[in-house]
Amino acid sequence: APWHLMMSLTPSRGCLLDLPWEDILVPHILCHLPLQQLLSLQRVSKSFQSLIQLYLANMRCFDSSQIGPAIPRAAFVNLLKDNEVLQQLALQNCSGWLTDRELLPVIGQNHHLHQIQLKGCAQLSRHALVAISLSCPNLRRLSLAHCEWVDSLSLRSLADHCKALEAVDLTACRQLKDEAICYLVQKCSRLKSLSLAVNANVGDVAVEEIAKCCPELEHLDLTGCLRVKNDSIRVLAEYCPKLRSLKVKHCHNVAESSLSILRSRGVELDVEPPLQRALVLLQDVVGFAPFINLQI
Repeated sequence: APWHLMMSLTPSRGCLLDLPWEDILVPHILCHLPLQQLLSLQRVSKSFQSLIQLYLANMRCFDSSQIGPAIPRAAFVNLLKDNEVLQQLALQNCSGWLTDRELLPVIGQNHHLHQIQLKGCAQLSRHALVAISLSCPNLRRLSLAHCEWVDSLSLRSLADHCKALEAVDLTACRQLKDEAICYLVQKCSRLKSLSLAVNANVGDVAVEEIAKCCPELEHLDLTGCLRVKNDSIRVLAEYCPKLRSLKVKHCHNVAESSLSILRSRGVELDVEPPLQRALVLLQDVVGFAPFINLQI
């Protein structure tokens, strides 16, 4: 195993560290070690510290979950201070410590990012999204779930500068209304996955614009969007032939009359057909599923 190799071949033997760092150690050995172990390895010697710093500077993917949610601010800044080649950045649920002050320098020096995960990072501000839009023109996937600081102006900036977006998660971004969503999909017509769940301000106007602007759409989450009604679901069925899944649970104004069109096409829905729903409810009430002759 790479870890045992690292620990058994000490610098004094002149074996491991004599291998080419950039050609062998970084791409073929260090990449197999968990980030937490790499950080521990820095304490072995100054040579190992230099090696790990080289690795961190050339790291393409950073996922905070490999270290834990409570990374000290200074440690995070130090880890990525020399990195300008990040492609994926995952900082979900780092609300306890992540602010604009820590994130913006990382975003500002990494222009190759194509995937960013900021779910639940509640201490950021709209300036973080503006910085992302200005620094990451090739961004394809972005999660801002439960980031209530996202507003219409910052989303407009994202739409203006990141037209290659394919997946956006705006779950519980409660400041956003139909107008902001319409602007996003008009500019980002390549979207394949979009979540607007838990947003009572989103209604038919946004859903119809999504349908007409995003012909490649495959996944749409409208869970809890109380203003969405049957008419927009029918438009969705008409304009989105590639749709594979639709979530409309708790959308009380969406009925089977519109969902049946999608159901007949094999689209995965998160609500059961009326008969199946009735059987489940009856089973809950009486404690068993009654036998029903469906041929009658």
